[in-house]
Amino acid sequence: MTIVKNQSMAEEITQNTFYKAMTAKKQFAGKSSELTWLCSIAKRLAIDEYRKSSKSEGLDESLSTTNDITQEVEDRNMALQIHLVLHELQEPYKEVFQLRVFGELSFSQIGLIFGKTENWARVTYHRARLKIQERMEKNG
Repeated sequence: MTIVKNQSMAEEITQNTFYKAMTAKKQFAGKSSELTWLCSIAKRLAIDEYRKSSKSEGLDESLSTTNDITQEVEDRNMALQIHLVLHELQEPYKEVFQLRVFGELSFSQIGLIFGKTENWARVTYHRARLKIQERMEKNG
């Protein structure tokens, strides 16, 4: 629904996604999670749907919408990958990163929570970012 902004189209794409997944289960190579595989099927179906509708709405408008949809799906997949890596991260790196990024706390506030200095919070956050980047590159 978030991608196509149309309830009936979203329902149809969802139904077709699961149909294609069930009929093509043997083609699933296991190189990614099933969720990622389902999202890629849904993304392709949404793009196909926009291509069909673009014939009546104009090609330029459709291409920009398709690029927006593709970017949104890629952003969601990237966010999922970051959360998976973050889930495996050791403490205190995990909590410091979450407090800074998701809690939007300052370094001095994070240091206060841990009973440490602001500089400690900065260094720990920086190390957490490096560990996340390293694991993201390793996972491809």
